[in-house]
Amino acid sequence: MMALQIVFFSIFFFVSFTIAQGVRTLNVRNYGAIADGRTDNKKAFLRAWNDACYQNGGSIVYIPKGVYMVGSVEFAGPCRGPIMFLISGDLKAPIGTYSNVEKWIGFQHVNNLIVKGGGTLDGQGPSAWPYNKCQNTNNCDPLPISIKFDFVTNSRIESIRSVNSKNVHLAIYGCNNVNVSKVDLLAPADSPNTDGIKISRSADIRITNSRIRTGDDCIAIISGSSNIDVSYVYCGPGHGISIGSLGKYKNEENVNGVTVRKCTLNGTDNGVRIKSWESPYAITASKFLFQDIFMENVRNPIIVDQTYCPNSPCNQETASHVQIQDVTYRNIWGTSSSQVAVSFECSKKFPCKNIVMTDVNLAIVGGEGPLKSSCSYVKGRSFGRQNPPPCF
Repeated sequence: MMALQIVFFSIFFFVSFTIAQGVRTLNVRNYGAIADGRTDNKKAFLRAWNDACYQNGGSIVYIPKGVYMVGSVEFAGPCRGPIMFLISGDLKAPIGTYSNVEKWIGFQHVNNLIVKGGGTLDGQGPSAWPYNKCQNTNNCDPLPISIKFDFVTNSRIESIRSVNSKNVHLAIYGCNNVNVSKVDLLAPADSPNTDGIKISRSADIRITNSRIRTGDDCIAIISGSSNIDVSYVYCGPGHGISIGSLGKYKNEENVNGVTVRKCTLNGTDNGVRIKSWESPYAITASKFLFQDIFMENVRNPIIVDQTYCPNSPCNQETASHVQIQDVTYRNIWGTSSSQVAVSFECSKKFPCKNIVMTDVNLAIVGGEGPLKSSCSYVKGRSFGRQNPPPCF
C-alpha cells in the first residue's frame, strides 16, 4: 500500500512540476472571453483549450477573476502534454433547462489534468429544479451534471466550489487514479437529485478534505467502482455517503474496495448506506470499511437497504441479487435522530455475509427511548462496545 501511495505521489508531483515549468499560460480573455455574466463564452474557452491540448509540454488554461456565462462545453483529449485548468473566476450555467444535455462542463479522455482554482461553478439550479421530473418517476430526462470527468487518468481536482447544481455537482466515470480534495459543494437540502460526487466504473479514486452540503447523496459510489478512499469529508445536509444504488440495470459491474474514514455526517437522512434494488441482476459488493466516523443527529446512521425503490411502481417479484459481503464498521459514534440506528435489510436470496461491527457507540437525540438494531437475512459478528445492541 505504501509503495502504491509513493507511485501516486510521484505521478502528481511530476504533473505539478511539469506545469510549473510550462511554456504557455493561455488566458481565455485573449481568446475573446467576456466577463459580463451574460455572453456565452463556450467558443472562447474551447479555443484556449484546443491550443493547450495540441501543444507539446505543459499548459495552463487560465480563467481570470470575473463572472463568465458558459454554455454546455466538452474539453476533450487526448492531449500532447499535461494541462492545468485554472478557474479563478466564477462560471455561470445558462438558466432554465436544456434538453439532451448530459453535463454542463465536461473533461474527456485527458491524462495528467489538474482542475483547480478559487472560483465558483454556479449551476443556477433554482431555475431548473421545478422542472425536474426524476423525483416521482424512473423514466425521465435528467437535468445536466455541473462538471463531469470521463476517462480521465492521473489527475487532480482541487479547491473547486460548486453551488446550486441542476443535477449532480461532480461526476467521475471511467476514470483511473484521480485525487479530489478541498472541494466545496453546496445546494439546499430540498434540491432534487443534487448528489455531491458520483463515481462509477472508476478505480483508485481518493476524496479528501472536502465539504458537501446538498439535497441528495453527498457521495454515491456505484457500478464498476474499485479502490475508492474517502477521508476527512464533512457531509450534511444530504442523504449521507452511499454505495449504490446497485442492481437496477442489466450490465452493472461489481463494486469492491471502498474505504470511508474520518468523516463527519451532520443532520443527514442516512449515515453510511449500502443500497440495492430488488431485481434479477447479479453483482457482488464487497470489501468495504467504514471507520472513525462521527454522526450528529443522523436519521439512519448505519443502513443496508436491499429493497431500495424511491419511486413507485416497485418490482418486488424477486429479491435483490446483489451479494453484499466483507463489510466492516469500526469506531462509529455520535447521535441518531431515530430509534433504529442500525438497520440491515438484506436480500433473502443473497443474505449479507461477513459483516463485522467493532465499537459502535450511538445515542438517541434527546435521550428518548432505547436505540434499536434491525436485521433481516444478515450473517455477522460484533466486538467491543455496541450501542444499540447488535441484532446478529
